Formats: sequence, structure tokens, C-alpha cells
Amino acid sequence: MWREIAPDQQYNVQVDGHNLVVYSFGEGDEVLLCLNGGPGLPCDYLRDAHGWLKVHNLRVVAFDQLGTGASARPTDAALWEIRRYVEEVETVRQALGLGRVHLLGHSWGGWLGIEYAIHYPDALKSLILENTVGDIPHLSQELERLRGALGSETVAMMQRHEAMGTLDHPQYQAAITLLNYRHVCRLDQWPEPLKRSLDDWNMGPYETMQGPNEFLYIGNLKDWNRLEEMAGFKMPILITTGQHDELTPACAMRMKLAARHAQLHVFPNSSHMPFYEEPQAYFPVLLDFLARHRG
Repeated sequence: MWREIAPDQQYNVQVDGHNLVVYSFGEGDEVLLCLNGGPGLPCDYLRDAHGWLKVHNLRVVAFDQLGTGASARPTDAALWEIRRYVEEVETVRQALGLGRVHLLGHSWGGWLGIEYAIHYPDALKSLILENTVGDIPHLSQELERLRGALGSETVAMMQRHEAMGTLDHPQYQAAITLLNYRHVCRLDQWPEPLKRSLDDWNMGPYETMQGPNEFLYIGNLKDWNRLEEMAGFKMPILITTGQHDELTPACAMRMKLAARHAQLHVFPNSSHMPFYEEPQAYFPVLLDFLARHRG
């Protein structure tokens, strides 16, 4: 299944006077453009999980979003807005001459993919929304439910540290670590591309847009909800999630109810990273969807 391979091409693309680094695997007219999660993560974990799909006559393209990885890292917090990221995606698509693409968005990349599809629907052959949501206020409710499974005393401890601003306390960090291993990646050993991305996390975009960790949304996206707009989507849509995902199956179902023609698949033994946790189930679903919507 997945394996790390070197990109066939690497490009530099200018966005608002800043350099982005773009990676491409394979060639051909069927382009899978991957938008990774974060915000603030390098694309390693998503790029290296999917680059090998070039053997299926796909061109796989991923890039380090502004502020991440090998791309430029400005510090102006005004840059960390989802609408600006939409234009970043469009700039990459046009600069590489990709034409109409299959857009795959994972986690935060899924929110970005939805926003991109609202503004540039004609650029898409299909939309693949992986482990993501269309309604962040609903996600916040779901995260409270996941936190609640730790027990009332642990939740009270977390709320106390959040109120006091002491999120670096070992007690609080221990609870976050447990939640991450339950709901982000359930593997005992996390894959090297995932560890590389996490070790190079730029917390500037992340804290501005999302919040201090995966289970507390207080950034500028906390009220983001595009379910109404998704009802008007015409492109083929695949929604995937893991049974144990932090961005829960209930969140995925809300998107499915909004975009009624969408296909939804839940991977029973995965959390947030089915391409690593359950690749033997994940990749056939993705490839079948892409095969049915070529051209």
C-alpha cells in the first residue's frame, strides 16, 4: 500500500509575494490535488501517504501551504484566513496548469476544500472530503462528548486549565495525549511522515484559526458552517471518516445530509488517519470513487 517515494517534480509558486513549494507525482490528465490538515502542518503526512497512487495513472499534487514546511513562513496573523487560502489553492492549480482536478481535503484541508468548491466549482471533477466537517459549532459539541469519555474529574481539570490559560501543565497535556491516541491516530507507532509533519507544526496559523489543540476550537473558524452551501454542490462527492475519528461520523453524516448525492464511507478500525490506520480498506474506496469519475 502506501510508501514514501520522492516526488517526480518540485515547483516554486509565488503567492502574494511569498514562495510556495509544490510536489508532483506521476503525470496525466487525472489530477488528485491534496489539501492537508492543520492549519500549520507541512504536507508530508498526506503527500507521502498518497504519492504512490501515481501507479494508477494519477498525477498526485500536494504543496506546503503558506507558513508551513519548505514554503515561506511569514508571521503576519492577518494571512491566516480561509478565504486567502482558497486563492492560494487556485493560484497553485493555475500555475501548474492542472485543469479540472479531483480535490482531496483532509481535516482542515476539507474545510478549505469545501470553501474552494463554493468559489471555484467549475475547477473540480470531484470533491473528496476526508475526516472533516462542514459545521464547526457542531464539531465542538462532538468534541465535548469525546472529552466527556475521559470522566468528569478529568474534564473538570481540563476546563480549569483552559480557564487559567495553563494548557502546558502536565495534567492537561496528558489528557490531550490520551485523546490524540484515541481519536487522531490509534497506531502504537505513528508513521514517520506523520511524525515529521507534527514535529514541524507552525502554531501561528493553527492557533489563529483553530485554537491551542485538537479539542478546543476558539480561533477565527469557530463559527464556520457551510452546510447550506454544500446543499448546492453538483460535483461528485466522497465523504470518509473513521469510527473513532475526532471529527466524528456524526459530523460526516451532517455533510451527507446536506449534499444528498454524496457517498459516505466509515472505516470501522480508524480514527483520523485511515490511510495509515486502515490502508487495506481505505485505498480501494478512494480508487473506486476516482475510477468512476474520471474524464
